Amino acid sequence: MSQDRGDRVGHRLDGRLVALGVTGSIAAYKSVELLRLLEAEGAEVQVLLTPTATRFVAPLTLEALSGRPVESDVMALLADGRIGHIVVADSVDVMVVAPATAQWLGAMANGLAADVVTAACLATSAPVVVAPAMDGEMYGHPATRANVARLRDGFGYAIVEPESGPLASGQTGVGRLAELGRIVDAVVAAIGSRPVRAPGPELRLPRIAERPREADLDGRHIVVTAGGTREAIDPVRFIGNRSSGRMGAAIAAAALDRGARVSLIAGSVDVPLPAGAEITRIESTAELEAALAGLLGTGGSRRAGFDALIMAAAVADFRPRHLATTKLSRGSAMSLDLEPTPDLLAGAVATARELRPVPVIVGFAAETGSLARAVEKLQRKGVDLLVANDVSEPGSGFGTETNRVTLLAADGPAEGWPLLTKREVADRLLDRLAGLLDGRDAAAQTGASEVPQESRS
Repeated sequence: MSQDRGDRVGHRLDGRLVALGVTGSIAAYKSVELLRLLEAEGAEVQVLLTPTATRFVAPLTLEALSGRPVESDVMALLADGRIGHIVVADSVDVMVVAPATAQWLGAMANGLAADVVTAACLATSAPVVVAPAMDGEMYGHPATRANVARLRDGFGYAIVEPESGPLASGQTGVGRLAELGRIVDAVVAAIGSRPVRAPGPELRLPRIAERPREADLDGRHIVVTAGGTREAIDPVRFIGNRSSGRMGAAIAAAALDRGARVSLIAGSVDVPLPAGAEITRIESTAELEAALAGLLGTGGSRRAGFDALIMAAAVADFRPRHLATTKLSRGSAMSLDLEPTPDLLAGAVATARELRPVPVIVGFAAETGSLARAVEKLQRKGVDLLVANDVSEPGSGFGTETNRVTLLAADGPAEGWPLLTKREVADRLLDRLAGLLDGRDAAAQTGASEVPQESRS
């Protein structure tokens, strides 16, 4: 990719819906990586395939990566009767066709809508980016050059010119698909400062309920804490917080779907807990501390009974110093003498570092207004990963279906993720966790540090 993006990498397409049209070129296999790069910039990606493209790249692969059903049939209707490629045309912020074959360039230049990619381009008012790819001398042929000129000069499409190099036929010439970073840059430039066209999910094609995931946590034991703690004032009243447990429950469900054994320690929750998890119910910080101690054990170097601890619970920072044994009488005022609760996350990290193999520890930080304190928390707690979010931001607070988080790693730059469903946040987090665990195990076999630096960034 281009080297002049600075801190904007990973954020330039936040909230954007990008239609990725793939045509029948051998370079179609590169669409998988292009999709990943667009998502890394914060975009949601809707893939459209021409019939020939389906012979080069499997729709299932692109559906699994994008979380959206691939559109490949120009005659197909959605379940609600809407025309799929028209919904795409009306909702996307940009269309990018990569690779674009000579056949497609000719059809598009003449408005021949025989496939969903051409039809969507004809139907949309969004900007269109085209990245041609073809073999032999095809790109230099006058017919191809005329079609490219018409798309660029007549239709206003942005053309990402192909590069020179070895071609699939064994020849060398101009026709290689442009470097993917150039294509991403062209997508960003085409959108510019335009407002998001269709921010609501109801205006876009429906997502797949759950992305297919490989069982990359098969045989792993993952411990998850979820929900809020309640610190009793008297037998009736308590100090609590607004946590619903939705994020922790989503992580537990996602881990189960990827083959893990899941121990879920649940405080106060407002959502169903996933079937299949080994559930321990707790109420107070002291009860959570006891449950963690039972998993971590005490004293000396010992074998770990789990692979990772994900502390998604919202633990109260304070509790009453004295618990009233009877209900306090109502009066004109009440003063509570509060004391800090134990730092369970830091304590778990200290104990876990004595285990073998060393478990991966993931913490959460709910902040308001700024995430500056989260960086300090990462360092102070000693966790491998810290998931931070601003709970005052709309759609990112307690009890919401969505979350916008920043992932902080012990050895690596911060990653700002776009607004996602909590299940999507869970899957992205588990992607990182699975990599850390694989790196830990590989390092242990070679006698290196159990969580190598390069696997933690």
